[in-house]
Amino acid sequence: MEDLLELNYGYLFEEELINEIKALGAIKHVEAGDRLIDFGDHIKFMPLLLKGAIKISRQDDNGDEILLYFIEKGDTCAMTMTCCLGQKKSEIRATAETEVELIMIPVEKMNEWVVTYKTWRNFVFESYNSRLTEMLEAIDSLAFLNMPERVEKYLRDKVMIVKDTELNVTHQEIAYDLNSSRVVISRILKKLEKEGKIELLRNKIKVLDF
Repeated sequence: MEDLLELNYGYLFEEELINEIKALGAIKHVEAGDRLIDFGDHIKFMPLLLKGAIKISRQDDNGDEILLYFIEKGDTCAMTMTCCLGQKKSEIRATAETEVELIMIPVEKMNEWVVTYKTWRNFVFESYNSRLTEMLEAIDSLAFLNMPERVEKYLRDKVMIVKDTELNVTHQEIAYDLNSSRVVISRILKKLEKEGKIELLRNKIKVLDF
C-alpha cells in the first residue's frame, strides 16, 4: 500500500499528510464489476484510488442510469466528497471498471485536512474542477452528439481507461451507460463493425479504429 500511496500521491501531499493517510487509511481491494458505492448509501469513508479505474453514474427520477465520468489512480470522486461534506446519502453509483485498489479515509478527516493542509485543499478543489469538466463533457455529448457518435466516444474513452483495445463489455451494459436500448446499441455496433472500426466478439468488443 505504501509504495502505491507514495507513487500516486507523494508528489501531491506533504510528508505529514502522507503519514496521516498511512496511519488512518484502510486498504480495500475490489474486483472488476463490483459496486463500491450505491444510490442512497451513507458514506463513511472517502476513497483515494491507488490502482485501476472506477465508473461513476447517476440515476434520474425514473430510475434510468447514465454514465457521468471515470476516475483513475491518483484521483478521488468529487461527488463522494460532496456527499461526505454535506452528510447526505449517496447520489451516485461507483462501480469498479477494472480491478481496483484504494485507501479509505474516514470522512471526519476531510474538513480537518482542508484547514490543516494546503496541498489537501488544493487537491479537493482540483478534483471538483476536473469532475465538473468531465460532467460538462457528458452534458455536451447528450446535447450535441447523436447516438452513433456517443457510442464511438464511449468506446474510445473505455480504451483509454482500461488501456486495452479489447473491451469486456456487453451491448446491454453500453445501453445502460448511455441510457439507450440494447436494440439501438446493437444496431450501431453492427454498423461500426461493417465500417471496420470495431470487431464484435462474445461479450467483448475489439476497437480497431480509435
